Amino acid sequence: MSTQTASSHYPAAKETQQVEHRTLSILVDNEPGVLARVIGLFSGRGYNIDSLTVSETEHEKHLSRITIATLGTPMVIEQIKNQLERLVPVHRVIDLTAGTVAIERELALVKVKGKGDNRVEALRLADAFRARVIDATTESFVFELTGKSDKIEQFVALMAPLGLVEVSRTGICAISRGPESM
Repeated sequence: MSTQTASSHYPAAKETQQVEHRTLSILVDNEPGVLARVIGLFSGRGYNIDSLTVSETEHEKHLSRITIATLGTPMVIEQIKNQLERLVPVHRVIDLTAGTVAIERELALVKVKGKGDNRVEALRLADAFRARVIDATTESFVFELTGKSDKIEQFVALMAPLGLVEVSRTGICAISRGPESM
């Protein structure tokens, strides 16, 4: 039996295939079971989903848009796209992070409790991040923050020592720039 690790058998593949963050936009029929089929493709092959958003975008045509953020090598991402395109309810699959300029945003609701200096500091940071206060009591705030995921991560990290209670996030919403539609 060999004492080599599995990765030592394929050193070139490991060096050339870097894991990348990708955002896929998938236009599908808005009908029961479609989301389960798309998600089943990911879970059945061991692909992780970092963010998932779904909404009907064209009511008259009964179409929904699924936005999925995932990680994978370029080869794995291409395989995911090809498998998604073969699903019957899928009309189109676009990799918004490959070669195109896309806009990605996320919404977060962040609850922070605190009094005195911590309360003042939470309000100051919220102002710096352009977060809106959407609920306030004498002991807590709920902030609404929209932006890139890393901006939300930074805000949450800064609120943690000030009395962070909980966070609710929508997941990534993305669209390509320019006049063309999906």
